[in-house]
Amino acid sequence: MNARLPRGVIALGFVSLFMDLSSEMIHSLLPVFLVAVLGASAMTVGAIEGIAEATASIAKVFSGVLSDWMGRRKPLVLLGYGLAALSKPLFPLATSVGAVLLARFADRIGKGIRGAPRDALIADITPTPQRGAAYGLRQAMDTVGAFAGPLVAMVLMAVSGDDFRFVFWVAVLPAVVCVLLILFGVEEPEATRPAADTRFPLRREAVARLPARYWMVVAFAAVLTLARFSEAFLLLRAESLGLAATWVPLILIVMNLAYAASAYPFGKLADSGHPRHLLALALLFLIAADLVLAAASHVWLTGAGAVLWGLHMGASQGLLATLVAAHCPPELRGTGFGVFHLVSGLALLLASVIAGALWATLGAAATFLAGALFAFIAGIGLWFDTKKPPRRAAQ
Repeated sequence: MNARLPRGVIALGFVSLFMDLSSEMIHSLLPVFLVAVLGASAMTVGAIEGIAEATASIAKVFSGVLSDWMGRRKPLVLLGYGLAALSKPLFPLATSVGAVLLARFADRIGKGIRGAPRDALIADITPTPQRGAAYGLRQAMDTVGAFAGPLVAMVLMAVSGDDFRFVFWVAVLPAVVCVLLILFGVEEPEATRPAADTRFPLRREAVARLPARYWMVVAFAAVLTLARFSEAFLLLRAESLGLAATWVPLILIVMNLAYAASAYPFGKLADSGHPRHLLALALLFLIAADLVLAAASHVWLTGAGAVLWGLHMGASQGLLATLVAAHCPPELRGTGFGVFHLVSGLALLLASVIAGALWATLGAAATFLAGALFAFIAGIGLWFDTKKPPRRAAQ
């Protein structure tokens, strides 16, 4: 089935796989490295992650807008992945918390630069009936890297005698591979910006051209993100139930296995129609995950919650990208993805702050019950939307 997808989509899938492999080899060990090696506090770890994610979200807007104005996506995709690759050697060289913050800042800037242009490029090179499959494939391959990274990191830690810096150096290699893939494996169509339109597209009238259905997708995604805070809380939940720190990355592996296995099939299902039904299923997965994690009394229940969490991601993330692409004019597609990523990123930051405050004051169960409540609110919005008169099939 993948052979019918454009070569560039498959290449971008491998790019995502190798970059996530590199990033997760580092990120699955970074909190422990900061605390055990550099002496940072848990609050410092949270602040670094918050700054990094907020930075990425802001950068996504400007890179998406810039790709529309240039009429070119690949140079920005290459710049974003290249900057992330250049940041990787900074982690093994870091001797202070400030150095790690600098490395994370550079890495997330790279992520912000590449995100919206890459998603817009996929829409540019993929026929409309295949976009769900294209986004699902990229998300699935991205997630393969996300679960392979912690697995490789654990193996390397075991054979190197817990040498964090050795693992971080090895992580540089797949980052270099993904830059080479972009250079030689990804081609884009002719520039999409009309020759007569030289104005920068981040203008009120340009944003006003984004239709109401687009803004509904953005609003739904924001509420959904409030329900799905950082996966770091899955790791904290497992540790609180007695899982040794050495094996905590297994929770991410389990979650990402479910995510990777379901993303492409759910993407194909999105192409067959009924996106609201698929979004409703994604909400049910998330509510079930939150309830299981809230009630968990054994580590294996945390694993079950992680599987449900991964199924939710597989059912929702590619579909949301497909809906954004469907409701944006082609010449504003980068802008649309940029705004979408900005709102989602800020919602994730807010969600993680809320989750951390609930965890500190009321405990783990309250954190996940609040997530289930936000998911239920998103479900109410989806239910009311289904009660509106039917629109054209394209909507």
